[in-house]
Amino acid sequence: MAKQTWKPGNMVYPLPAVMVSVGDKEGNTNIITIAWTGTICTNPAMLYISVRPERYSYNMIRESGEFVVNLTTEALAKVTDYCGVRSGRDVDKWKETGLTQGKANELAYAPIIEECPVNIECKVTEVKELGSHHMFMAEVVSVQVDDKYLDESGKFCLNETGLLAYSHGEYLGLGEKLGTFGYSVKKKTKK
Repeated sequence: MAKQTWKPGNMVYPLPAVMVSVGDKEGNTNIITIAWTGTICTNPAMLYISVRPERYSYNMIRESGEFVVNLTTEALAKVTDYCGVRSGRDVDKWKETGLTQGKANELAYAPIIEECPVNIECKVTEVKELGSHHMFMAEVVSVQVDDKYLDESGKFCLNETGLLAYSHGEYLGLGEKLGTFGYSVKKKTKK
């Protein structure tokens, strides 16, 4: 197998495609699609999003110090893309997409997106100005989940929501389950 050497770049794919909802102190809200996001820490629960300073939502996050990461699904792929390619300076994304603003449990300005199966409410703890993007590190202060994905025992079946992934310019579904955590070393039970 031959390999080519390319200039340095981010090739960590796939990533979650999420819609981040934001608000400012004047009551304006917006949705921005983000793929530069991930877990920072389990305890306390923390995550990050990276946003270009020229994006419309950037100043709302800086001012309010909060945002909601809304996990998106295959059924929401088109509106997820729309919220990433249209600016809130020019259009009301809520109106254009038909998405519904809901009340966050712990935030004052940023709404949740009702149609998303998971809404992760975040308060910014630090901003790292890294270059093209600034990283908003945030503590998770509340999580809302759609109860239609709870099974009879109360377990949340996240993988049944049809989560959306982003890879190298394309949106993808997650596909079939290949294993579970630790399956490669799990001892076989004798029958």
